[in-house]
Amino acid sequence: MTAQGWLHGAVVYQVYPRSFADLNGDGVGDLPGILARLPYVASLGVDAIWLSPVFASPMRDFGYDVADYRAIDPLFGTMADFDAVVAECHRLGLKIIVDQVYSHTSAEHPWFQASRRARTGRYADYYVWAEPRPDGTPPNNWLSVFGGGAWEWEPGRRQYGLHNFLVSQPDLNFHNLAVQDELLAVARFWLDRGVDGFRLDVANFYAHDRLLRDNPAAGRADAVKPYDMQLHVYDRSRPETLGFVARLRALLDEYEGRVAVAELFTSAPVARMAEYTQGADRLHSAYSFVFLTGALTPARVAGNVGRLREEAPGAWPSWAFENHDVPRSVSRWAGNRPPQKFARLLIALLTTLRGTAFLYQGQELGLPQAELPVEARRDPEGRDGCRTPMPWTGGVPCAGFSTVAPWLPIPREHLPLSVAAQEADPDSLLHWVRRFLAWRRTQPALIDGEIRFLELPEPLLGFERGDGITLIFNLGEVDQVLPWAGSKPAICFDLGAVWGAEGLVLAVACGAALGGTAKQEGQGSALDPLGP
Repeated sequence: MTAQGWLHGAVVYQVYPRSFADLNGDGVGDLPGILARLPYVASLGVDAIWLSPVFASPMRDFGYDVADYRAIDPLFGTMADFDAVVAECHRLGLKIIVDQVYSHTSAEHPWFQASRRARTGRYADYYVWAEPRPDGTPPNNWLSVFGGGAWEWEPGRRQYGLHNFLVSQPDLNFHNLAVQDELLAVARFWLDRGVDGFRLDVANFYAHDRLLRDNPAAGRADAVKPYDMQLHVYDRSRPETLGFVARLRALLDEYEGRVAVAELFTSAPVARMAEYTQGADRLHSAYSFVFLTGALTPARVAGNVGRLREEAPGAWPSWAFENHDVPRSVSRWAGNRPPQKFARLLIALLTTLRGTAFLYQGQELGLPQAELPVEARRDPEGRDGCRTPMPWTGGVPCAGFSTVAPWLPIPREHLPLSVAAQEADPDSLLHWVRRFLAWRRTQPALIDGEIRFLELPEPLLGFERGDGITLIFNLGEVDQVLPWAGSKPAICFDLGAVWGAEGLVLAVACGAALGGTAKQEGQGSALDPLGP
């Protein structure tokens, strides 16, 4: 067993509960809906699900503002429903990890309600409070990720309170060991209910600089928002966080086979992923936003994946191209390429990199980013376009997601991509994903093998996994010609297609075309079960 346990080389499927399946007919997804659709998730060939928050919350940030860490929000169902989902996951051979939001709570959490009233009492120092400057302004220049300053005046205490996100999401004070104890007790509560681990929301935001020093200017000409104009050396990624990480890891080690994956919001993804995962007292894995924003280029993939392996050999990464916070990957990267075909290339690349792969619901359908009218948007950060409900059936009202109008509209362009439509088409992306993940399971090199990047001309990306598999991806928009003198066959991906003359591999001869010519000559016809 590896240090990462079952997480090592796994494929994890993210379920965003509000938008997965609505069984009680209120327009919002729920736990019974998830329970009913778990056989579908298992049929994909993934190893686990990541369940986004279903805890009691006023939903200012749609569950990432927790008001009670030990309660299921009635919007999603009951604790019995949650237990049923855990049990069914295990019956189907799936692991389940649940979101844990420890950086902050909802302003409606009882801890905060007590803390905001007075500077004395049990909860007085559960949150980050600070005196104003002599002129009444906030104690420093820290900014909120969601815009504006990171400090809010609290009349009850006559102090400023820290919020790295919404004003209604006050930050917990991790310098107070009692807070850490409370959160470890929360973790134990869910471990005792049988979950297989946690996804830790913004894990590098736990601790702050005790001296509350100003962040320096970043000097970035490409800053998209004011938050990007600072170097966040004092308000996130503090070394003090690692003390809590060690305590959490020790707790997880008390339970056989339990793991934790950190989400790291950082401008230094390689350094942070190494820092949070390398060592027996660190987390089992971590992912950053390195592939959730920006361009997808061979240099960027090789630079981040390869550098992490070279500089932190003991670190185990997780990779994601999509989640509930960012636009859909085909909309970000396909350009002029056929989106459904390009989606194959993206999923193949994601799941063959060394690490753990995270797929987001609907990614297996190739869903594009939804363009919603202003009046339909609900999220304070404008992330609605990647959160629209799953289209289960294209030809029925509400696409089979619900029996009433859903909380977000289902885009018309998603209906032809519904699960039912793709189930009926053996050449669909959905069927291809199943075949590909089934094949991946038979390739130990893709689970355990080392990774070595090849020196290829852009826009080609190539790497070897272990001693058995060479993979080449055309990340460009036109066909490429690759003189291939390799001693081993290679699997080649272009516009999402995989082709070859010998079963699952392509023995690329010197001067053979990597692209349209090879396919036109029929070399892809032998590739069943992966398909053209």
